[in-house]
Amino acid sequence: MTPFLTPGQTLCVVLMVMLGTLCTRFLPFLLFPENREAPAVVLYLGRVLPPAMMGLLVVYCLRSVDLTAGSHGLPEFLAVAVTAALQLWRRNSLLSIAAGTALYMLLVQVVF
Repeated sequence: MTPFLTPGQTLCVVLMVMLGTLCTRFLPFLLFPENREAPAVVLYLGRVLPPAMMGLLVVYCLRSVDLTAGSHGLPEFLAVAVTAALQLWRRNSLLSIAAGTALYMLLVQVVF
């Protein structure tokens, strides 16, 4: 038999998630008000973390590509190349990600 949450437990979970979300949304504004300069470490992290996360996501997405399989990883690498090229050219993340995803799905569903 699977255990279910009681209404009180469900309310507690919802309130805790709400509190956690509110803290992550408002805490930065309380810690770093607009009229003060942010600490150097925060400015540094704001500069280096976005490219690091992009690299991490690329590695995560390509971790299971089998170069010995039938397509030899071609759809994945073509989609990554198109995404990178569009990002460098247009500097529009939504366009880059959407086009890369659409190309990958087209290649996997129709070509390979």
